[in-house]
Amino acid sequence: MRLVIARVPALDAALIRFDSWWSGLSRREQVLVGGLGIVLGLAVLVFGIIKPLQTARADALSDIRTYETLSARIRAAGTLTAARTPRRQGPPAQVATSSATAFGLIVAPEAIPGGIRVTVADASYDSLMAWLADLSGSSDLRVRRIAIQRRPSPGRVSASVDFGA
Repeated sequence: MRLVIARVPALDAALIRFDSWWSGLSRREQVLVGGLGIVLGLAVLVFGIIKPLQTARADALSDIRTYETLSARIRAAGTLTAARTPRRQGPPAQVATSSATAFGLIVAPEAIPGGIRVTVADASYDSLMAWLADLSGSSDLRVRRIAIQRRPSPGRVSASVDFGA
């Protein structure tokens, strides 16, 4: 293996000028200029190389956390299906009663002209709303009128709901 070193006249001239300038400085000036060169070199190293690398790494880690969170949410959501909930069939009183038992509600249905009236004596507000949402999505019964009264216990209500088909 042979090493070829090419001489560049412009570089040689610049080095000769630098050497003559450096030789013209006193020992004290050489130490100060050398120290300034070291400080300047460290500043370029820190602010030009290290800081941008740290920022890029922090951004990449933040992106990774964001995408992992999104991926977990997508996996938790499950697959999208077009399957509809099965429709409840039967007389309106039976549909309302069977749905209410699934939510732990005790109801008293009675026939009224054009539909039924369901009375709930005591239930939690959340289960009452979930029951109404279930009936709306799984049957042809629609709420025509609703009266909700607060019970003495926190979160408990009584209701009278009129349904029509």
